[in-house]
Amino acid sequence: MARIQLIVLLLCMSVGNCAYAGHNPLLPRPQQSNYGADSVSLTGMTITFSSAPSTEDRFAAEELSKYLEERTGIRLSISDSGNTGTPELAIILDRTGDTDQPLALPGDLPGPNSNEAYDLSVTSHGVRIHARSSAGIFYGIQTLRQLVEGSGSAAALPKVEIHDWPSLAIRGTMIDISHGPLPTEKEIERQIDFLARWKTNQYYIYTENSIELKGYPLLDPDGRLTQDEVRRIVTYGRQRHVDVIPNLDLYGHQHDLFRTEQYSELSDEAHGTEFDPRNPKVKPLLTDWVNQLADLFPSPFVSIGFDETFQIEQATKASGAAAAPAALFVKQLTDVTLLFQNHGKHVMAYDDIIVKFPQIIPQLPRGLIATAWYYTSEDPTYKRWLGPLIANHIPHIVQPGVMSYDNIAPDYNTTFENIDTFLAAGRLSGALGLINSVWADDAQLLFRMSFPGMAYGAAAPWQSTPIDRAHFFSEYASVMYPAAIAPDIASTLSNMSDAETDLQKVLGNEQTMFALWEDPFFPPYYAKAAAHRTDLRETRLHAEQAETSLYHAESLGADPATVDSLMFGNRLLDYAGQKFQTPIEISELWSKLGPRRPDPDRWWNNWGSQITYQDHSRLVDLMDSITELRHVYETDWLQEFTPYRLGSALGRWDAEYQYWRGAQEKLQEFDDSSHEGDILPSLDKVIEGTVTSQAVTK
Repeated sequence: MARIQLIVLLLCMSVGNCAYAGHNPLLPRPQQSNYGADSVSLTGMTITFSSAPSTEDRFAAEELSKYLEERTGIRLSISDSGNTGTPELAIILDRTGDTDQPLALPGDLPGPNSNEAYDLSVTSHGVRIHARSSAGIFYGIQTLRQLVEGSGSAAALPKVEIHDWPSLAIRGTMIDISHGPLPTEKEIERQIDFLARWKTNQYYIYTENSIELKGYPLLDPDGRLTQDEVRRIVTYGRQRHVDVIPNLDLYGHQHDLFRTEQYSELSDEAHGTEFDPRNPKVKPLLTDWVNQLADLFPSPFVSIGFDETFQIEQATKASGAAAAPAALFVKQLTDVTLLFQNHGKHVMAYDDIIVKFPQIIPQLPRGLIATAWYYTSEDPTYKRWLGPLIANHIPHIVQPGVMSYDNIAPDYNTTFENIDTFLAAGRLSGALGLINSVWADDAQLLFRMSFPGMAYGAAAPWQSTPIDRAHFFSEYASVMYPAAIAPDIASTLSNMSDAETDLQKVLGNEQTMFALWEDPFFPPYYAKAAAHRTDLRETRLHAEQAETSLYHAESLGADPATVDSLMFGNRLLDYAGQKFQTPIEISELWSKLGPRRPDPDRWWNNWGSQITYQDHSRLVDLMDSITELRHVYETDWLQEFTPYRLGSALGRWDAEYQYWRGAQEKLQEFDDSSHEGDILPSLDKVIEGTVTSQAVTK
């Protein structure tokens, strides 16, 4: 027996799931867990408190009760121990801290003595979640949710002893609401709900004037959150122990301000992107902004941006200004930092300019926290981004990202590698935490497709060991979906990831969404597609397998809120593969026709019926697909975002349809104007419409 147990132990260790053999996977993985042999039924349990509950404690209890009813069909009542006494079998929320702390504060430390640490025990006497703070109680509840096995009268919790704590104090996610579409208030709440499940404690709203500022009615009036919406979002996050923090850009990335004529003079270049610190009107404007934002966001943290400020260097050189670009940068950085510090804020700024001009480090404002960002892992030590900070003892945070903003579907392989390596480098450098960024640069993405990458980046800085990447999709799906649906979702994510990776071999790394709209007959694209026909086929096979899994998941009742965007992403990957396959196949059919137009039967059977005919020919297939997908895309967009920028985004889809319709028309015009025996010119000239009637008869 001992030999068998040893073999089982070794096998469990080899796949990283030893602690969970026979039980649900837990994400993030607890620091310590020890399972018993039996389980405890949920039937008849009550949720109660060991002492008078705070508002946050009661909210957590209500959320747990609601989830358990949805998950198992069993509704657990909530009682105050002071009024009813502790029932014989209960889930006891045992907060022992003298003062509650619902949000992470500057100076908080990770580890077993963290304010967010918790202990969870399931025994034959019931369940106890012990923590010093309501945040610890809330995180214990998130783990308890994942422990539930079975449903109805069979719903139970395995006997287990868990001791858990965060390995990093700051565990944030940044959502870009400026480069692309504007999420609705409800969608931001959905994101916060989702991230709280993985023990995120900070939510950064990246804004380039996408938040209402009183007195500036011309600043993105149709594309911003109102101040009332922001206040509700802040409250919503606080209930879930997520601090909502502004992620601003108060030097560069300000084109939305400067494109308005009355503010254009504040830029270093007409209608540019960067403030000119030499302009005396800049500081009063920023003082007003800072006062409003500091009041709007009660968080003790603020991120002020200051990344990618390269135009000021060009401007100062062109004007012959005496001040060096680095000095102007320091002046602006110091001014803005002091404005926020006067409100008691701890200020963060991106470090790309700081490490570009390391000579300014001694002049940085006191207390500044540097945010080191980079989104791939060519150098897994991130020496360029972290080296100067380490050498000068600058407090810092690492910021990897979900690679979805230039892609048809998220590039999970690059995402996970970036998070893993940057997190490892940050642990070695003494980073305060990790912020996982979700950008929207291509202005086309659906954020919900990025949920798995967001979960990965939230769970990774909590646990001390690396995420089990090989089993992540399976574990994520098991946590997010019912047991009958989880395998289909895991298969979907794996195949979608493979499809995106295969397509990148054809269209270029990390740029598939931009490349999607390019002309597939353009020689460089055509040549690359022709050289990667196998990859195009694999793209489509993986995408179609993912679609098949999703259809099955939908038939079992999968939540449309999380699977609709996955279905769209895979259908668009399939379309992309088909789009770049089609010119190659059309060219081959054209070549087989010979140097002259053949007899009518062969022309129709081998060409017209396959390429230009209105019913199910190659070009009409593409027109049908893109118009169907356009409708799905618009529907999915409006599930997540306001209508702001939707028309601009859909313009690409309309142009895509017109491209194929134009190609069909040119080929049909050639069909109508040529005759049997006419010379067949090159296909690209026909599609471009540069063939004359005289050319085909010579």
